[in-house]
Amino acid sequence: MDDRIIDPSALSREPHVEPEDAKETQEVKAQQALLNDVDPSLTDADQVAQALNVDPRTGLSSEEAKRRLDKFGPNELASAPPVPKWKKFLQQFQDPLVYLLLAATAISLVAWIIEKVNAAPGAEGEALPFDSIVIVLILIVNAILGYMQEAKAEEAVNALSEMTAPTSNVLRNGRVERINTTDIVPGDILVLGEGDTVPADGRLFAAASLRIAEASLTGESVPVGKKPETLEKAKALGDRSNMVFNGTSVTQGTGRAIVTGTGMNTQVGKIADLLQSTEDDTTPLQKEMNHVSKILGIAVCIIAVVVLVALAVLEGFHSVHDVIDSLLLAVSLAVAAVPEGLAAILTVVLALGVQRMAAHHAIVKKLHSVETLGSASVICSDKTGTLTRNEMTVERVVVPSGEVELTGTGYAPEGDMVSIDGSAVPENVANEVLATLGAGTLANDGELREGEKPGTWEIVGDPTEVSLVVAARKTHADKKFAHFDRVAEIPFTSERKRMSVIARNATDAGKLTVFAKGAPDVLLSYCDRIYVNGAIRKLTEGDRQDILDTVERLSREAYRTLGEAFRPLETDSLAQIPGIRTNSAGEISDISEQAEAIEAHLVWCGMVGIIDPPRTEVRDAVAEAHRAGMRTVMITGDHPLTAARIASDLGIIEQGGKALTGDELDTMDEAQLDKATSEVSVYARVAPEHKLKIVESLQRQGNIAAMTGDGVNDAPAVKSADIGVAMGITGTEVTKQSAKMILADDNFSTIVAAVREGRGIFDNIRKFLRYLLSSNVGEVFTVFFGVVLAGWLGIKNPESVGVTVPLLATQLLWINLLTDAAPALAMGVDPMTEDVMNRKPRKLTDRVIDGAMWGDIIYIGIIMAIVTLIGMDMHLTGGLFTDRSVDAMGHDAQMVEARTMGFTILVFAQLFNAIASRSHLQSAFVGLFSNKWLWGAIGLSIVLQLFVIYVPFLNTAFGTTPLPPMAWLECIGLAFFVLVASEVRKVFLRMRAKK
Repeated sequence: MDDRIIDPSALSREPHVEPEDAKETQEVKAQQALLNDVDPSLTDADQVAQALNVDPRTGLSSEEAKRRLDKFGPNELASAPPVPKWKKFLQQFQDPLVYLLLAATAISLVAWIIEKVNAAPGAEGEALPFDSIVIVLILIVNAILGYMQEAKAEEAVNALSEMTAPTSNVLRNGRVERINTTDIVPGDILVLGEGDTVPADGRLFAAASLRIAEASLTGESVPVGKKPETLEKAKALGDRSNMVFNGTSVTQGTGRAIVTGTGMNTQVGKIADLLQSTEDDTTPLQKEMNHVSKILGIAVCIIAVVVLVALAVLEGFHSVHDVIDSLLLAVSLAVAAVPEGLAAILTVVLALGVQRMAAHHAIVKKLHSVETLGSASVICSDKTGTLTRNEMTVERVVVPSGEVELTGTGYAPEGDMVSIDGSAVPENVANEVLATLGAGTLANDGELREGEKPGTWEIVGDPTEVSLVVAARKTHADKKFAHFDRVAEIPFTSERKRMSVIARNATDAGKLTVFAKGAPDVLLSYCDRIYVNGAIRKLTEGDRQDILDTVERLSREAYRTLGEAFRPLETDSLAQIPGIRTNSAGEISDISEQAEAIEAHLVWCGMVGIIDPPRTEVRDAVAEAHRAGMRTVMITGDHPLTAARIASDLGIIEQGGKALTGDELDTMDEAQLDKATSEVSVYARVAPEHKLKIVESLQRQGNIAAMTGDGVNDAPAVKSADIGVAMGITGTEVTKQSAKMILADDNFSTIVAAVREGRGIFDNIRKFLRYLLSSNVGEVFTVFFGVVLAGWLGIKNPESVGVTVPLLATQLLWINLLTDAAPALAMGVDPMTEDVMNRKPRKLTDRVIDGAMWGDIIYIGIIMAIVTLIGMDMHLTGGLFTDRSVDAMGHDAQMVEARTMGFTILVFAQLFNAIASRSHLQSAFVGLFSNKWLWGAIGLSIVLQLFVIYVPFLNTAFGTTPLPPMAWLECIGLAFFVLVASEVRKVFLRMRAKK
């Protein structure tokens, strides 16, 4: 809504002279004008009622309400239609890695068809395109895994969802009725009472001591006093004292309001619109894997071209069959360069990470979001309920003889009274503190109850009042004053800024005492005496000034202050109180109208300092985040002083640091905003639009931003952030739906545990990428150099024509899908290194596969190819290192044995590579046995390889033959050289790093 005022002339109606359809048209125009074009807070309540054609005394009729429901629709937020399950399943295929594998599948299928079509009569070939079939099966399994894990996360989110109040009280047909909240329409009269959830936006026209908690919408931790008077000028959402808003809750008093907005036309609806305008962005991991897929795609094309050129130069193309053979080889090499199991392994590793995070109370809704939090450079957090407990707590009590601190936070009545300097609390100070808290708990409508679960507490009423009840229980002041029974009350109003009760003392002949609490400066003006050292004396100007100075000091320290006072009445009858007016029968008509007699000559006893305290565990979490190179930013709708105080307590800013306000942000252009967000870590009095601007500004500077929050006001920024984190217990449904991750325990420190987990996952992704790609490059180099150097190595029979490949396609597929998969999966659960939280977060410009890793990949790939080809050469006549014992065998038999050797050496080389790939710099022998899963995977791969070599029908399928014992020594010895070469390289890299 904007700030335009309703034009009374546009709202007037004369229904008795207008036709029905004209009346309806004008009425709808007026209602639409009120709902869309004006600010009801600046308009008189009578004019609002006139515009909406409703009598506040009787409300709408049932017929009229039905007509409006048909015209304006139900009172609910528009929600996106649920995504069908089949569509969610297909979304699992929307991944560049999957696209690359599908392309490889298509190429393999085309190559198989060409080979079948051009095969010589009687020639054996693959009966089916096994490569293509296996890759498709892998992709389907990968999609099923991803779908099941995300479905499980969705179920967990739904389990956390809390039911909202489905019914509300409205005035219809002249009487109060309880109706479904969705049936509320513009013009309905809301009847609000303590504990009610406000079901729609409305303009107040009556209120009695009404206070509403608006933390979920504005971030203000203290309930806001409401009154029906028209505002003189436009104000921020949290300062519109004559308006009530959908989703907020009544903590005290009663009120009636005319509904001015329902459904999407409420302030919550505006935020929902804002959510729809913020697009879901890809996560940093998705962006990186897109880049990896692009690099692999380019590499595939380059490999194919290089192979064709090399074969044309070395062999020449003498016939069409030569061209087809060369094309098939180029295609098979290109397919070999793509790690077929990568997408599935990545999905499984992320899914395992999701399960580990769930064990730490962090529910991740999207698999690729698991790693993102580990990359976060900035954690933006709401204050109320996220960094703080959203439980008002009395921390300080200042009495005439001194000042004490109450330990313990939140609503649990556990804590002690301690002096500020740590010394013992003097008896006179303790007695004055008990008197102060006793007065505060008697002049009080709040209630503290033990929750259903042991150790939990529930409150009824205003959180500020309940904080006094908790403080009284901590010090046992409630027991000391338990003999007082309330007999009368003068309630708190926003105009009076104080509350008084009259209580009867059961131990003193039923004599009456007034107990009062309120704003210290206001209450002090009704005091002329002070309670000091157990006695009452006259209040001096010096006393008065000292009290006001203390109020100012506590306010600077972000405390909300409340003063307490009392007055012994020395009578047991209300009618005998001096100045009380009675009727002719001697009865008091309404004592609440006689405050001037009751609240005169009060005795000042002290004041309390109240604050929404930080969560005790958050300071350590913030410190750990700082050590990990992450900046914590507080963004709140609360007061700047409160925000700065909490931020300094948590270590987010230095003591005395300042907060930037939403009004100041509005004056900045984009460049100024970016400069401010790069320096300032606390923002106060901000609207949802400001939170979104701050997050987007941080992202423009290259930060990976996480945004935590619980209220509706946090939802747009939570959705826009690289990873949005919602609170599972106190979080609103709107925010949970917007988030990528939900904290089931609402604990900020869980975020840091999730960061640690995310970093560990990213490290492990790098490990298995290094392993898989170097292994695939080793295969490519083996086949490429085996073909190019076939004549020197004895691979090619001098009498044969065409291309002879060193390894068969089925052997390469076996390595890629089975032998490689188990170690790669085991690397995905490799234990985290101790320094994982002592490193700075990676930058957006940092690659998953950087230049150093490409160096590792190519180096290891070359070593693998060399040892594999040497092993093959030793079993072929005419090679460089031929074992003469093979001379008696024919070339075909030699090739079967040589291929078995090369196949086995390559498998073992990759297993040694798995051990070496766990670190770029650290020796493989450091923590060699720390990952039991890796050793289990290596054992499984060895067993599978033994099956391929010694099971007869697998010999036929894979073109292998049983190897003698000496051959195994050759295989393991040559393969072990991969680990040796890796260790040598690491020694040089460590030496260079030290320099």
